[in-house]
Amino acid sequence: MPVHSSEPWVFLQLPSAARKALVLGAGFVVLLAASAFGAQEKPKTETTQAAPAKSDAAQPPAANAPATYVGAETCAGCHEDIFNAFKKNRHDLLDTGGGKWKRWNGQACEACHGPGSKHAESADAKDIFNPARQPAGATEARCLSCHLNTPTPVGRLNGGHARGAVSCTACHTIHGEPKRDALTCIACHGSTWAQFNQPMGHKLGKNLMSCVDCHNPHGGITAQSRISGSLKAYAANEPGCFRCHGELRGPFTYEHAPVHLDGCPACHVPHNSVNPYMLKRSAIRFTCLECHSNLSSISKPTLPAGSVLGGVPPGFHDMNSPRYQNCTLCHIKVHGSYTDRNFLR
Repeated sequence: MPVHSSEPWVFLQLPSAARKALVLGAGFVVLLAASAFGAQEKPKTETTQAAPAKSDAAQPPAANAPATYVGAETCAGCHEDIFNAFKKNRHDLLDTGGGKWKRWNGQACEACHGPGSKHAESADAKDIFNPARQPAGATEARCLSCHLNTPTPVGRLNGGHARGAVSCTACHTIHGEPKRDALTCIACHGSTWAQFNQPMGHKLGKNLMSCVDCHNPHGGITAQSRISGSLKAYAANEPGCFRCHGELRGPFTYEHAPVHLDGCPACHVPHNSVNPYMLKRSAIRFTCLECHSNLSSISKPTLPAGSVLGGVPPGFHDMNSPRYQNCTLCHIKVHGSYTDRNFLR
């Protein structure tokens, strides 16, 4: 009689070991079926749980939100010394002034440093704009956001400081009382300061004048300004020396050629000298004889043959005699004359 597995009594007639094997095999099949069913249902569960996360990602996290303005009083909580010194600076008008500065009232610090909410929360230097630690171009752009249309830095692009990548904060004091002496300039121009230590000339170290009386540190708008150390001009295009020495300006009927062509530096040293008249040479005659001497055309190939530079003094000018060694004793109008071509009067 054949045995069919579909009949229940046949299972009971099997040995005990065979029955245990069948029971364990059936359980394993049930587990596999449950695992397969769970694997098919799991993506649905993840989809339903990921939906809220997707809606949260649509909203920008708080960490990426832009910084906001918190006011100068918040800055004073940590930077009290700088805040008090700032009251002595002209930039304090941002905090208290009116007109075009009124928009920054109460937010003077953030006018230069930018919104400070993140920095106030983290106290991290990376969360604030510090012009003193930025490249010169970035600092200049921040300063020119207010000073672009003011007359002072109009020649900034032509100035030597801009070409040398010297930032505004290298010379200007933003916090505290501004510097008004030559100490700011001599930090870089030490060789020029050494020239001012010579005995004769401009009284720069005695607070009677400063470097900016002759130089424009922001540069000029003319080509002459770029090649002459950003010297200031007088009356549009004349040497800035005439701003103080106006009696030597002219125009004269008889002009001294070096004054007209080369200007004051043809004979004078602007940064002091050992000569009482700030001449390039220690004695007056040596300065004059640079041009007024019997120079051959060989030493000056650009001159016509047989010509001399400046004209030769008459034969009675005996340079061994003290009476002729001081040229300006007779040629008193050496800068130019209205009446005498020899500058005698």
